[in-house]
Amino acid sequence: MTKRVQVALVVLLAAIVGMGFYAFHLKHQAELLPSRTANVRPMAPPATGTSERVTLYVAHDDDGMLHKTAASVALPGESGPRAREVLRALISLYLEKDSPHPLGAGADVVDVFLVKPDMDIVDTNAAFAETHRSGILVEQLTVASIAQTLAANVPGVTRVKILVDGKERQTLAGHVDLVDFYSTAAGDPWPVWQ
Repeated sequence: MTKRVQVALVVLLAAIVGMGFYAFHLKHQAELLPSRTANVRPMAPPATGTSERVTLYVAHDDDGMLHKTAASVALPGESGPRAREVLRALISLYLEKDSPHPLGAGADVVDVFLVKPDMDIVDTNAAFAETHRSGILVEQLTVASIAQTLAANVPGVTRVKILVDGKERQTLAGHVDLVDFYSTAAGDPWPVWQ
């Protein structure tokens, strides 16, 4: 073998080894990525107010039911911000690692508007819908959980509408209609475990 061929083979071998180390480094970085993005919710200012007991209707995928759960949440004095903090407490349960009804990373409630004494409009962020799992039951459980939690904590609420980034959206993740208002009246077909 000539000297030039030997040098070319050594350079080629060095390039292959270097690319192998670089590929290993990229793989390692990709493995760390999900743990870094696990909680990408925007940091909200801490709610000022006293800590109060609230009722959350937590969806459980294993039995397809809503389970009534008590929680302690710091609530501000105004109605809209109070409702928002209650829903944020609910969403934070769904963002935990061992959640009974996991939502996508970054899902959040931006605001809750009390339009009439009996009507609430919940504005969620884009991640709430874009990262939501697709399926009739999981989508229904999410909407039912939000509606029933609001009804339990905001007196007189009988209708709830969900927006995404302040805009109406056809479906949550391809199945459950978000155009209409949802009723929270007793007897509606929401599966609730007391």
